[in-house]
Amino acid sequence: MNTKTFLRALVVGVAMATAAPVLLAQDAHHAAHATSAAATAPQLHAALRGLWHGHLVATHDYALAVHAGNKAAQAKAADAVVANAKQIADAVAGFYGKPAGDGLLKLLAGHWQGVKDLTDAGRAGDKAGENKAMQALASNAGEIAKFLAGANPNWTQASLNGALVMHGADHQTQIDLMMANAPKAQQDEAWTKMQEHMNMIADVLADGIAKQFPDKAK
Repeated sequence: MNTKTFLRALVVGVAMATAAPVLLAQDAHHAAHATSAAATAPQLHAALRGLWHGHLVATHDYALAVHAGNKAAQAKAADAVVANAKQIADAVAGFYGKPAGDGLLKLLAGHWQGVKDLTDAGRAGDKAGENKAMQALASNAGEIAKFLAGANPNWTQASLNGALVMHGADHQTQIDLMMANAPKAQQDEAWTKMQEHMNMIADVLADGIAKQFPDKAK
């Protein structure tokens, strides 16, 4: 097993250990009925899903541009990632105040830097660079989880950390498949799973906000 494969296995293993309880619970929850946020605060629920989906689309567009060697498209996609991060931060600021929004924006900038470095290293075939980027993403996930859990008692740091680390692994899978020119069906399957996982994270955040701010969330 090479270093890259070992690191991925370690990252996913840690993520599964910490995120499995909440994600399994959410699987059952989604199978039975819509989340509480969807029922009590449907606009918030839809908005957070849309915002986080925007992150996936913009980072995916960046990876496509890097893969194609299209510098103009890279710059456009990078700008879209930053604009989306500001939208997410503004949404948080609407509930927790501007300092909290600014704090989250700084953390999201760290996440984007990790994803960008991972993408660029993947295109260059720089395994050491990929490993370094994954380590940075894992560290950043812990910082975001701590930040969010400190703002809302309905979120637990361990569960958020695990889910965010898995999100980083989703990025790596998507990038690796793209740079390796994997079959479209394989890439599409990974993209679908990445979106599903992102939706689950968005739902956890929406549920927590709806519980903490029941009147405002509506």
